[in-house]
Amino acid sequence: MAMSMAAGEGEPMMDINTTPLIDVMLVLLIMFIITIPIQTHAVKIDLPQNTNNTPPPVDPVKNKVVITTAGQVLWNGTPVELVTLRQYLDLTQQMNPIPELHLQPEPTARYELVDEVLAVTKRAHVDKMGFVGNEAYANF
Repeated sequence: MAMSMAAGEGEPMMDINTTPLIDVMLVLLIMFIITIPIQTHAVKIDLPQNTNNTPPPVDPVKNKVVITTAGQVLWNGTPVELVTLRQYLDLTQQMNPIPELHLQPEPTARYELVDEVLAVTKRAHVDKMGFVGNEAYANF
């Protein structure tokens, strides 16, 4: 390494020592070179496929959702969970023309479950919906 001496004995040296800066930059460059292939590495796995692929029971004209006293949600007579109901509703909203949704809660069904079903239909952006079986509430 070459050293430069100042003109006078007591004057400070005005040159910047760039050796530590270059060392840091080389270390950062090596770190980037090492870590980039790790980030793009992928493990390919063949997951088992569901062999029970029955199409969802969606009627292209109208679909009926019944909420029972026992706390079940029925989609065209078949018991479903709220997640499955949302999937069916999303599927109906993609059809052309959009089928009607008939909602029929039983008179003694829990309001909390009815409210959850209404929230699911609202999140699915269902526009063509109606309540059926309102005559059952005449005795209550």
